[in-house]
Parts: sequence; structure tokens; C-alpha cells
Amino acid sequence: MDLKEYLEQTANQVDALIDRYFGSACDNLGKASAHLLLAGGKRLRPAVLLLSADAVKKGSSIDLQPAALALELTHSFTLIHDDIMDGDEVRRGVPTVHTRWNEPTAILAGDVLFASAFEFLTMSDCPDNAKVRATSMLARTCVEICEGQHLDMSFEERDDVSEGEYLKMVEKKTGALYAASAGIGSILAGGNPSYSSALYHFGQGIGMAFQIQDDLIDLLAPPEVSGKDQASDIREGKKTLIHIKALEKGYDLSPFKRRLSPGEIEEIIATLKKLGVIAEVQGIAENLVKTGIKRISILPPSEERDLLIQMGDHFIRRSY
Repeated sequence: MDLKEYLEQTANQVDALIDRYFGSACDNLGKASAHLLLAGGKRLRPAVLLLSADAVKKGSSIDLQPAALALELTHSFTLIHDDIMDGDEVRRGVPTVHTRWNEPTAILAGDVLFASAFEFLTMSDCPDNAKVRATSMLARTCVEICEGQHLDMSFEERDDVSEGEYLKMVEKKTGALYAASAGIGSILAGGNPSYSSALYHFGQGIGMAFQIQDDLIDLLAPPEVSGKDQASDIREGKKTLIHIKALEKGYDLSPFKRRLSPGEIEEIIATLKKLGVIAEVQGIAENLVKTGIKRISILPPSEERDLLIQMGDHFIRRSY
């Protein structure tokens, strides 16, 4: 099975669980909680969890479907709250929860998913001590996600954000949930501490690379490819790694915090390429994935380990 086929199969499995548990909500809060879940998604975090489980114990993923759903619920909870903070009106092609209902309902919908994630995590068919360790990891991860979001927000008021600070923010905001997906998959499947640690850090690295690639896609991909407004990060003045590396080379992107024409965006991209900024940022993402792949070389050879390696590569090659 190739990665594309595996991801499609996993997405279908997760979608079926979502429909089973959230598809028939009747009250407004239930509908608001299910809104983004039912709007689709790549279901990448559940896929990482299930692959990690099977990489340490073949066939164990069949008992961990509720845990896979738990990771998707956690992700959706963060999206609902992020959309409120960012004032975004569209997500996954549908109105955001706070736009469709209102902010108080959206906050509660996110809280429902947050609590439900822990409930589903405990529904996996595995030893209780493994569930306790997994629950602890997910709880710590949720704290880190909040810390990462707060760091990201604090950067908006600063002009001196360093590469190290950006990477720490990305590690918490995006890397942490991928790390937990891989680590929890191993823990629930009975993986030894070395395997679980290797998978946790693999997930963290590819998750950080995923976010850096997102920043590149925002700048480089035309709207018809990405489905988003091109160069929105620059227009909004976000302190991405692209912004930080450009400033290091004497190219300040702050004056472009305004509406940009297609010609201006092309000129910015050309300048960043000439300065070597794009190549340098891509190199950082690639190194994060390479380091992650090296870590899981201690796992026994398997189809699932190969798919995890392919996923890391996919995270830095994708165009949307």
C-alpha cells in the first residue's frame, strides 16, 4: 500500500467514526461541536497514531481507533478556538463555528471536543496503565499547544523574533500534537520506552516541518493550488521563518503589511529566492524530517515504518 492509499483509507475510517458519534447531533451545541469534524480533513494525526502503533506491534491499530479519533478531536478543538482568536470566517470551505453560531457557542463547542478527546482515548482496547500514560501525554500536549498559540500571538507585537523563538513556538503549536500522535500510538500498542521516545520525537520533527512548509505554501502557491490567499502571512505581518531569515539578510518584509498585487508578490518571491531565503527555510524543514527519520531507524523494518518515512517526506513536498 502506498502512502496516498493509506491516508485515504484512514480518513475514511475516521470519517465513519465521526459520523457514528457526532453525525446525528440535534441540539445547537452538538451541531456546533460536529461542524468542522463533518466538513472533512486529511486526518493526518490519526494516521500517524495508527501507523506508529502498527510499527511497534503489527495489527495493534485495530484496537486503537478511538484513540485515533481522540487526536482528531483535539485538533478540531484547537481549530475552533484559533478561528475565534484570528477572526477567520471560513475553514475547510465552510463558515467557522463562531461565524455560523456565535463566539460563546464556539468556545463551548471547542471545550466539548477537548473533553471528548480524553473520553475516546480511554475507550481504546489496551491495558489501563498504557491509557494513563497516554492520557498524561495528551494533557501535557494540550498545555503546550496553548503555550505555542500564546507565543505566536505575542510575536505580532515584536520586530525582534529570533529563529530559535520561532522554532520553539512551532514545536509547541504544531509539533506537539504530531509528537503526541506518534508517541501515544506506540504507548497504547505496548511499545518499549525507546520506541515510544523515538516515535514521539519523529512526530515532533515532522510536525514542525509541516508548519514551515505551510509558511512556504502560503507564499509560493497560487490560490488555485493552495485554496488560500497568496502571501497572506506577509500581508498580516506574521513573524514566520521566512520573515526572520529575510530580515537577517537585510530584507524587511514589514512594509508589505498591506494588500499586495500579484506583481508585487512575484517580486517579493524573486528577491527572497535571490537572497537564498527560500532555500534556507526549505533546508531547515528538510533537516527536521531527516533527523526524525533517523530516530525511527531503531524500529524493526516494516511497511508501517516505511509509510511513516514517506509521510515525513510528504510533509515537506506537498503544495497544499
